[in-house]
Amino acid sequence: MSLSLKAEAIVLRSIRYGEADRILHLYTREYGRVGAIAKGARRARSRFGARLEPFAQTRLVLHEGRGDLYTVTAADTVDARPGLRDSAAALDAAARACDAVARLFETDEPHPEVFALLANELTLLASAPVAAGAENGLAFRLKLLLAAGIVPQLGSCAGCGEREHLIGFSAAAGGVVCGSCESASFPLGEEAYTFMVTALGRPLTEVPQASERALQMVERAIRETAEHHAQVRLRPVISGSGQPRASSPDGRMVT
Repeated sequence: MSLSLKAEAIVLRSIRYGEADRILHLYTREYGRVGAIAKGARRARSRFGARLEPFAQTRLVLHEGRGDLYTVTAADTVDARPGLRDSAAALDAAARACDAVARLFETDEPHPEVFALLANELTLLASAPVAAGAENGLAFRLKLLLAAGIVPQLGSCAGCGEREHLIGFSAAAGGVVCGSCESASFPLGEEAYTFMVTALGRPLTEVPQASERALQMVERAIRETAEHHAQVRLRPVISGSGQPRASSPDGRMVT
């Protein structure tokens, strides 16, 4: 027996399929990540219009079919976020945020807090494109690690519990490490450490600033944490120049 579901969803990705359809990667408040097909969505007179564009937040009716994909039977816009199209940097930051959610939360297990975090990030980028910097992207990812239950330990050495002389970072150990436990770690400067602690404690609208070198350390800590604890390779935020890197195809780590 087929089933219809109602869900509020953010379109993570939209792919052309066939002559007029679209395959949608969705993150929903109620059902986590799901895939769907919108039949006829690319026709000039499609009933969906622009409601299923990437980064849009939409109320959907999804019909369960025989395959892995739901079929979209109705869509009402909650927030189209047109402001994202006014800035290439904001558009790229939005794509990277959606991609990080898709990689870290790929099941149909609902995480309403992740849905809310992504919605807030996309709304921020749409309303204030100046926020589309490396600091914002890294702060968002730190909060995703927290939601995924793999946020690094920052309050004390992950090896021995020492609260002072925290000079390195080890994903294998689970966070920052002291001088006595720094084997197999990389140096984590005080500025990078302060950024991580502050970013986790502040909303995305109040992300702290940091130097390029510090942000590179933060990104390495996030990247290695995701790879070690979730077997997920996240796309880079920072290029060699310190600017946000354009999104490019990549995949889940093969283990």
